[in-house]
Order: sequence, then structure tokens, then C-alpha cells
Amino acid sequence: MQYNTIKITTPQAEQIALDLFSISGKAKPLPGELDFNFRVKTEKGESYILKISRPDEDKDYLDYQQQLLLHIEKKGEAIISPLVIKDRNGHAISNFKDDSGNLRMVRLLSWVSGRIWSSVNPQLDTLRFSLGEQCGKITKILRDFDHSKAHRDFEWDIAQSLWTKNHLYLFKGKEKEIIAFFQSEFEKAASTYTDLRKSVVHNDANDNNVIVSPDLVQPKTNAIIDYGDAVHTQVINDVAVACAYAIMHHNDPLEAALPLLKGYHSTFTLEEAELDHLYNAIAMRLVISVTKSAINRVKEPDNEYLLISEKPAWEVLKKWYAIDPDFAKYSFRSVCEFEAHSNTKKFEGWASNQNFELSDLFPTIRKNEVQHLDLSVSSKWIGHEREFNDLDLFQFKINRLQKEKPNQIPAGGYLEPRPLYTSTEYDKIGNNSRESRTIHLGVDFWLPAQTPVHAILNGEVVVAVNDEGNKEYGGLIILKHEVENLSFYTLYGHLTPDSATSKKRGETIKKGECIGYLGNYPENGNWAPHLHFQIMLSMLGHTKDFPGVAYFKQLGVWKDICPNPNLLFKTEGLKNPNKTTNEDLISYRKKYLGKSLSLQYKTPIRMVRGAGQYLMDQYGQKYLDTVNNVAHVGHENYAVVKAGKEQMALLNTNSRYLHENINELANELLETLPPELSVLHFVNSGSEANELAIRMVKAVTGERDIIASEVGYHGNSNMCIDISSYKFDGKGGQGAPEHTHIFPLPDIFRGKYRDENAGSKYTQEVQFQIDSIHKKGRSVGAFIIEPIISCGGQIELPKGFLSQAYANIRAAGGLCISDEVQVGCGRVGKTFWGFQLYDVIPDIVTIGKPLGNGHPLAAVACTQEVAEKFANGMEYFNTFGGNPVSCAIGTAVLRTVKQDKLQENALVVGEFLKSELKSLSEEFSIIGDVRGQGLFLGFELVDGKMNPLGDHADYLANRMKDHGILMSTDGPDYNVLKIKPPIVFTKENAKELIFYLKRILAEDFMKYY
Repeated sequence: MQYNTIKITTPQAEQIALDLFSISGKAKPLPGELDFNFRVKTEKGESYILKISRPDEDKDYLDYQQQLLLHIEKKGEAIISPLVIKDRNGHAISNFKDDSGNLRMVRLLSWVSGRIWSSVNPQLDTLRFSLGEQCGKITKILRDFDHSKAHRDFEWDIAQSLWTKNHLYLFKGKEKEIIAFFQSEFEKAASTYTDLRKSVVHNDANDNNVIVSPDLVQPKTNAIIDYGDAVHTQVINDVAVACAYAIMHHNDPLEAALPLLKGYHSTFTLEEAELDHLYNAIAMRLVISVTKSAINRVKEPDNEYLLISEKPAWEVLKKWYAIDPDFAKYSFRSVCEFEAHSNTKKFEGWASNQNFELSDLFPTIRKNEVQHLDLSVSSKWIGHEREFNDLDLFQFKINRLQKEKPNQIPAGGYLEPRPLYTSTEYDKIGNNSRESRTIHLGVDFWLPAQTPVHAILNGEVVVAVNDEGNKEYGGLIILKHEVENLSFYTLYGHLTPDSATSKKRGETIKKGECIGYLGNYPENGNWAPHLHFQIMLSMLGHTKDFPGVAYFKQLGVWKDICPNPNLLFKTEGLKNPNKTTNEDLISYRKKYLGKSLSLQYKTPIRMVRGAGQYLMDQYGQKYLDTVNNVAHVGHENYAVVKAGKEQMALLNTNSRYLHENINELANELLETLPPELSVLHFVNSGSEANELAIRMVKAVTGERDIIASEVGYHGNSNMCIDISSYKFDGKGGQGAPEHTHIFPLPDIFRGKYRDENAGSKYTQEVQFQIDSIHKKGRSVGAFIIEPIISCGGQIELPKGFLSQAYANIRAAGGLCISDEVQVGCGRVGKTFWGFQLYDVIPDIVTIGKPLGNGHPLAAVACTQEVAEKFANGMEYFNTFGGNPVSCAIGTAVLRTVKQDKLQENALVVGEFLKSELKSLSEEFSIIGDVRGQGLFLGFELVDGKMNPLGDHADYLANRMKDHGILMSTDGPDYNVLKIKPPIVFTKENAKELIFYLKRILAEDFMKYY
């Protein structure tokens, strides 16, 4: 029967609701495969679901659905489900005849309020977990429900899914191959699958049947509706259906499935045997979906609902096909708190009774003791990235270790998170962000090249290759062992190519037989000579290699698949040292560190290593850093680190002695400054620099009155706090001191003045403060301001403001201080210093954070006149200011900026990023303003009435962290996202930042204001 001839229109639905149920309201169509569904909303705001059958629908089947809902209503106190509304005659199922004379059955159900799953963004792990919880609760309630129609022939029942084989001809190429594979695997498993627990289950927790709470930050599943597909089938099929829909639109569908499975298991305990079939069951639900779509594309081309999930279903089916079935099964088992591999405990029991020696593995070495070698991401031994990638240097350090402890083998590494795997081959784009394989799955024994390696057990060769492109192993042999009804594998990596390929697949190796020799780089996978020894309980379908490094998120699975090799050797030196947890660190901080010392983010991150524009946590996970302008030329910039280390090894003392380093730094710095600023004083921090600047003001002018901007911040010393409105006007502050005079934040977006004459008006505000000082019978000491006000929200100064303000201050006898602690050293791109953006020359410039690239180093530059008057007989001495180590580091920073053209990079990348942010602001009105220069940018979040959206900014920063990008908020209302990364930040980094900003700006919470 043609779809258009049986379709029910909206006016018809409204009339049916009125005639049969006395419900008067407006109808709105809802999706549905068989029934014609409508939401009917009355003038009183009450809503119902009207379900109108097709002409040929079975009344017993509809009765089954109604009885099921009545059963849930009676027993399901813990869940929300649609309620059956009886017609005006008291019937749960009503009927009418359509225009063609066909009898149509009608049901009315209560409306379950909330958002449907498909409209919710983002769909986080917590949401999928709650979906699993709800599905499990429903299954538990339905365990004692049955009905004859629950045992019907039903194409959407996974247990009956092999009907799809009859339609395989509809597909071609890779798609046909994928469908045929899953059909075959499902058929092979039929004997054990048939015996699984069965029950009536919902069987259709799809995007449009799941109702989600209104909470926009932590939404949860409130209800599951539409029981039309409920069927008596294997319980695991219900899990599979929910997973099949919930994992769509994810890069890693397996990872997306796990929270849902965990939630289901938490409310309805699943059995191990059921998990063995979940991978195939999910696939077969998707096979049903794409097959139905292919059929219906011909059958009912006008019914868009039938085709709506075809594309995402194919996308996820192809990704599912690429996942190893065993790895999926082990992941399912792990998340349900079973052993990931069913033989893990059995292997551990067998290994506990064995007494292997390292000399069994390396009989020619005759050593059984280990010197633990830490190659973890927080290891100081491996040093800088440049050093651990220098194989000659790495080998030299290994050799030195071997000489220091001649009776021990340097070894270690099991489950160690390492930063050594820098190739993009170790990376993937996960569901949130880029992820790196960092967790080492075996043990490394560092021994000379050509050291013979012997089998510790009888075994069969299953892999013997030299894969020149395999950067994990080079020459590789894997042996299969059968002991006491237990199968497992041992892996020997980084062998010489000849010795690895001399063995043949299927060859038997006897215990004690030499199986290969340690290779040298580059033939061994381009590593210093060592053996990578690993145990596996499964090959996971691999026939030519096996992963030696895993993703941290999958650690729980991998540690069961690859048990600790030290279970065999029981060597003290191979035991991983106990590590301090994040909770331990937080607890200690709370107990012993200052209470005002805060941590970034709701869930703090433990950072242990930096590299360029990235920071790494203790698991080796990288975070793109858009916040830390301190690491001006990149975290742990090699030239800077090297300069500091080399000088520290020679001498570090005060500046009372002659040393060329202080002169070299002075020369590099003076080259960047106008000739008027020709005298330098070196200090240790931006706070010290501003403190010294104020001392200079007092010495030169004899005055104490300072004019500063609202929300300005100039340091954490007493004198600096006294001139920092950001502090004394904030929490714990007591307002401006007597000699501090604050003018309004010169913000032309939401400030006091916003028109084209704002610059002159803000200048007048400065003049008001000058006049106020004069009225008190005092004179102006100085005017201090950042060229772009950082804590104020990355505020660029209005046109003409700074030059006019400087003129007014100087006319009043005061000095002009440019605080360049955050904006200086090439960051703003167009100029080296921020004040140069406005074509002015201050009397004093304070320089801080960027100069030392994380080392405590700062400076004050001033005119000769200021310097001469400051030198009034009271000696200025700073014990550490200008020390040789600090000066070597500062010189390296400035030379890196110049030689690597990082100021130009800040300009090019900054202008690109600013342009992209402005484009985002056109798409998302929540971005009210984009401002800044170079790589010192900010964008402000406001609503349509220009009210600040601080909660949204906080949400955005924390969600960006979830995507591996560090951001932070600023501004008086904390509604400005600041962007001031290391100036090695690239255009690709900027594109990644924009990509994830766009994704999060589209989330529900960001659209709610």
C-alpha cells in the first residue's frame, strides 16, 4: 500500500484525538516506522502522544504494547514511562475508519517531557552511562512479563537478523564484504548465542526514543519511550541496540559504547557469556538497519524516517569492522569488572610456581639483577626531548649505567607512560581530542648489540619478521607457548633483521635455544640496542606484529592482555616504584601550602613535562597550551635549557663580579628598545620589576601618588598590590590606598565610554585623577599601565589614549611606566614591545615573564635621566638579579625570538587566529568581542543585552580541557577567554583551537543565556 495513501495529516490527527479521546489540541508529527505518531498539545499545556496504526496492523500486537506499559506502570516505580490513556469509552485501544474505509487503530499515551537524545549536545560518557542504567532497569522490570506477541517474527530482532542474508545482493564492494563478515560470524556463534538468557526487552533505545533531562551541563537519561519494538529475545540484544545508536558520530565507537555498557551492568547484572556475543550483536543491529534502509529506499522513497539513520549507521559499521573482536570483548569484560582476559588469573597462578632467571633469557650475560631504568614521562634521566631522540647520546648514557653497575642489567618499563613515542604513528584522534600511545606494555632490557637472546620455554614461531617500517620493533619474533592447558605468547623485539627472519612461521623452538641477537640502530627500529620482552594472552588477530605501546584510556584492558613479565622473573629491580597519586598531592597542598594557592580546573591536571606549545600529564597525554605566556619561546626550549645548564655547571653568583653574561643580555635587550631607554636593572620577577619602577619614581619625583587603570594588575609584592585594582578591588581587598588613583578601565566594548571619541574621554578620566591629586596638595608620581590590559580582559587601549595620557602625566611632572611583563618580547607581533603599538616612549619599562621562559628573570629599562636621579647614593643591589645563569637564559630567549623569527610568527599566526575568531563571532553571537594583537588575544562572552557570561566562559575553558586544550578566563567578570600561548604556536595549532571552540560553542549550555 502506497505510503502517501495511508498517511495521516496533522488536521486529521487533531480531529481523531478530539473524537475518540475528547482531547482538543494542536498536533505535531513525530518520527515512526509503522505507526503515524503525533504530539497533541492542549491549550492548558498538557501533551499526549497519539499513535495511529496502519490499516493492516494486528490488534493483538497493539494490545501487547499496552499490556507491557501497564505492567511497567504497576511495577516500575524507579522509572518514567508513557502511561496508557483510555478513550471516552474506557478502551485502551480505540479505532476509526479512514477515508478509504480502512479500519485504523488508535492509542493515546501520556507525554514524557524532556529533550530527545538526538537533540542533546554534548552526549558525554555520563549521559551514555545513564542511558545504560535506564535500559537495565527496564529489563529488570520486564523479567516477569510475557505475552504471545512478544514471541513474534520480527525483522528488528537481532536473534532473527540472518534474514538480511537474503538481501546481500543489494550491496557491493567493501560494504558487501563487511555485511557478509558479520553475518558469517553471527552464524558461527549460533550454538552458544542461542543458550543466552532471554526476556522481553525494550529493543529500541534509539535517538528519538530516549528522553534526557533539561540539565545542560550534566544531562541524564530520564526515560525511554516507544515500546513498539519490544520483543522476547536474548537480553544482550537490548544492550546491543542501545549501543548501536549511542556510538554513532564518534571517532572511537568502542570507547563510546563502554559507559553505556557499564551503566546497564550497574542496574542489571550481565553474564560473562553474554559479553562474548555483544560485539557481533551490535554489528548485526547495524546490519539490519542498513539493510532495511537499502530495501526501503526502493519500497518507500518518500518516507524520510526510514532512511534517516543510514549514513551514520554505515559510518559506525565500518569503524566497528576495523575493531578487533577480541579486543572489544576484553574491553566489555573489563568495564563490567570481570578480568579483561579470562585467562589472566590462570596465567598468574601458573607463573607464581615458575622460577625463571634473566640468565635463561641472556645466558651469555650471566646477570640476574636489574638496575631499574626510569624512562617515564616524568623521568629526569631521559632529559630533554632533543636528548632522548639523540641515539648516540642515549647509548652513551646506557653504557655509563652499565659501567656503574656492571653486575646489573638496566631494565624496566612495564606499564610505564613514556614521552619517547613522538612519531604521529603513535597518535589518533579520539572522541574528544588527539590521543597518544604512551603506555609501554613490556619490559626493556638494555644490553649491547649482538647479545644473544634465548627462549625461556618451548614454543612455536608465530611471527618472525623484519618490518623496516615498524618503528616499534625492527626485527621481531613472537613465540606461542602451551603449558598446563594455557596458551600465551612471548614477544622479542628489536632483534637484528637476519636473526629474526632466520626463523620460520610454524617452526618449533626448544627451551634454551638461541632465537636471535639484539640489533643496533637503525636496523632495530631505530632504537638504542635492547630487548623488548612482552607477554600476551591473545594475538588479537595480529599476524605480522603486535602493539608494544598502548593508549592510557585502554590501560585496564591491556594490563590483562599483557601481564607483567616480572611474574616470570620475580626480580626486585623490575618492580615499578609506587607513585604519588593526584589525590595525595592535593591532600598535601591543602594541609601544608597556603590556603589562597589555587588550582586550575575543576579536576586539576598533574603536569610533568613540557615540549614547545604542549604540556604533558603523568600519563604522557598532551595538552595544547594557549595560556602559559611564561614559556615564551616554548616549554623547555632546547636552546634556553642548554644555556642554563651549561652556565649552571660553571658558575652562578651575584653581579658584583665581572661577567660577560650580564653584558650580553643587556646588549640583546637594548637592541630591541628605543635609544631613549638605555639603562637596565635586572631583577627576578615582574613584581620586583614594578616594585623597582615605583622606587625609581619616588627617587626621581619625590612623589608617591600613582595613577593606574581599573582592573590593572602589576605584581604580588606590597607596593605592587597597592597599585593593582585587580587585587585591592577584588575579594579580600580593601579598596585603593591613599596614594593610588584609579581611572575606569579603558574598554571600548563594555566600558564607560564606547564611541569613536572614547580615547579622549578616557584620557580625561586620567586628567581627573591628576586634578584630584593636585587638589590634595600633592603632585603626580607616575602613570602605570599595560599596553594591552591582561587581567582586565585583554583590553587594547583606545586610539589616541596612550599618547594623550602620557602628555598629560608629563605635563604634571610625573613619569610614564609601561608594564610589559605579559605583552613584551615580540608577542604582539607588529612590534617587539607593546608600547610601540601606540607610538610612544615611556620613561620606564618593566619586563618580566617572557624574558626567562619560565626561569625567574626580569628587568627594568629606563632613561638616563631616571637612572641618574635613582642613583642618589643608596645602592641598589639584588642578590640574584643579573646572575650569570639567569643572564645566559635571558640571552638565549631573546636570540631565539630573533633567530627563529618568532615575532613574525606571532604576527602571522595571531592575525590568522584573530580573523578565525571573528568569523566564529559571526556564527555564535555569544562572542561579543574579539581583541588583542599577535598572540595576545581575547574574546568576550556576553548575552544579547551585553551582560557578561562568566559561567559560560568557565564551562568553555573546562570543556576545552576535555579536548586536550588548555584555556583560561580573565576580565573583571571572568567572561573573557584569553589566548596567550608560547609564541611557537603554529597555524595548525590555531586551526585545532578553532575546530574545538566551534564544537563546544555549539553545545547546549553555550546556547543558553
